[in-house]
Amino acid sequence: MGNLPSMWLWRPPGVYRPQEDTWLAAEALAAAGVPEGARVLDVCAGTGVLGILAGLAGAAEVTAVDRSRRAVVAAWCNGRARGVPVRVRRGDFADLVGGETYDVVLANPPYVPAPGTPARGRAVAWDAGPDGRSVLDRLCAVLPLLLADKGMAVVVHSALADEDQTLRQLRGGGLKAAVVARRVVPFGPVLRRRAEWLRANGFVEPGRDREELVVVRADAA
Repeated sequence: MGNLPSMWLWRPPGVYRPQEDTWLAAEALAAAGVPEGARVLDVCAGTGVLGILAGLAGAAEVTAVDRSRRAVVAAWCNGRARGVPVRVRRGDFADLVGGETYDVVLANPPYVPAPGTPARGRAVAWDAGPDGRSVLDRLCAVLPLLLADKGMAVVVHSALADEDQTLRQLRGGGLKAAVVARRVVPFGPVLRRRAEWLRANGFVEPGRDREELVVVRADAA
């Protein structure tokens, strides 16, 4: 998995660039293993890289969902370039509830605390409201409904968005949940620009310029 960041991906303007959180989730997926023939859902797919990696690891079906038109086109094209026929859905992941279920759900959702939740523009890919949980809370609520029996979810986000809340919500939905990977990384451009606001609102201590990323795994009974 050490060569993952060198994977070529087409990324139109406005689509989230795979970076440290993406590769940490990918490493956690590789450690967990993708069941042969699995049905995989890549939530907030962006370029589709996590779903594509699952397809390369043996998944039979990969579906990518994102609210961005450019993202679903990118996921489709990147899948074809890698020989993984990704099915794409434009819309909200909650729209899939009540349809098919999945053996593996992968998610790198927006999780950056922000003064507000953007309705449009590039920031939609990372900003997630005053506590960083405007997407995570909804995702945790529907994951039990998206997972098949014995299914597994892999969700990555910043510890700034409260990993304990993620664990409580997933366990409250009947899933087994635990943090399976962590990594401390320097603030990227978004957090550097927002550092003063983060300090003023108690997210980080004065002088802190690093964040911890966490990967949560959730398993259905």
